This record gives sequence, C-alpha cells and structure tokens, in this order.
Amino acid sequence: MDIAARLLAEHGPQALSTRRIAAEADSSTMTVYTHFGGMSGLVREMVREGFARLQERLTRVQATDDPVADMALLGRAYRLNALANPHLYAVMFGGSSLAGFSLSEEDRQHGRYTLANVAECADRCLTTGRFRPGDPILVAHQMWTAVHGLVTLELGGYLIPPYDADTCVEAQLIGLMVSAGDDYTAAATSVAKSLNRLDEI
Repeated sequence: MDIAARLLAEHGPQALSTRRIAAEADSSTMTVYTHFGGMSGLVREMVREGFARLQERLTRVQATDDPVADMALLGRAYRLNALANPHLYAVMFGGSSLAGFSLSEEDRQHGRYTLANVAECADRCLTTGRFRPGDPILVAHQMWTAVHGLVTLELGGYLIPPYDADTCVEAQLIGLMVSAGDDYTAAATSVAKSLNRLDEI
C-alpha cells in the first residue's frame, strides 16, 4: 500500500499499475490480486489504511482538565499523521479518480469515524464554557477543514518563512479556539500547553 501511494504521489495515476507496483515490491503481479482482488481493491485499502493510521494517532490524545489544549493537540496529531504518511494522505483526500479507479461515496465517507475524537473533545470544550454554545459535530468539522487546509498547503510546499508551517500552525490553532468562543489569552495558554505534549502523540 505504501509503495502504491508513493508511486501515485510521485508519478501520478499513470504509474499505478499492478506491474509497476509488483516491480517496486520485488513481487509478482498476482500479489495485488491475491491480497486485494485487483487495483480497485488496493486503492480502497489504501484509503482505509490511511484513516486507520490517523485514528491511531488521534486516539493517543488523552483527555485532561484542559479540553482546549486537548483540541489543539488533536490538531497537532492530525498534522503529524499527514507528515508521517504524506503519500497515503494524498490518496485519502485525493481526486475522484485514482489510476482510473474512482472512489465510491462509501470510500469517501469511510474515514468520518475519526471525527468522533474531535467531536467528543468539542463537546467537553462546550460543556466547560470554553467554547460558545453550539453543535459539537459542526465544531469538529470546522476544526477539521481548517487544519486540513493548512496541512495540504504545508505538504504542497506553499508555506515558507517567515510564515512557514510551524508559525502558521500556532496562529491557526489559537485562531480556531478563539473563533469557537474561547478567550484569546486562555486559548493561547492552552495551545502553548499542547505544544509541550507532543511526546504524547
């Protein structure tokens, strides 16, 4: 799966063939059919594997008495997962067609279960009064879309000094917490606290 994702990211959809993947894996083309039922099955498993890795990273974030710091750490976990798995990340959120194999609606929605981690944390932020009253699932979507956009720009090499990815991440996390209703000073303190918990994720 990693080889297929790397070939796709580095050489485009035309590189995604059973022959090319088998050669890179020092195996036979039958391996793809034996384990995945063909290329469409391989692409589907790449998507599922990408989300499984994301879920594993997100579930490392432990709930504390500072839910805003926890929320910021979830954002950091999302980013670190993308940086650790850039090729799979591209497949998870890529175009509608991968080497001629279109992702189904089910494939596109498969990873939505990972949002439960963020929604639960958002609910704690709302309950403690750090965020203004609202829908925790909508808050989770807002966090996801904002962090996803930043990570996509980072992976594409668009964020450069003096506004590099690290600088933008810190500002973005504080801005997200404030936009959800948190006090700026409290948000900045919690985001800084989350930076000290990177070993957790």
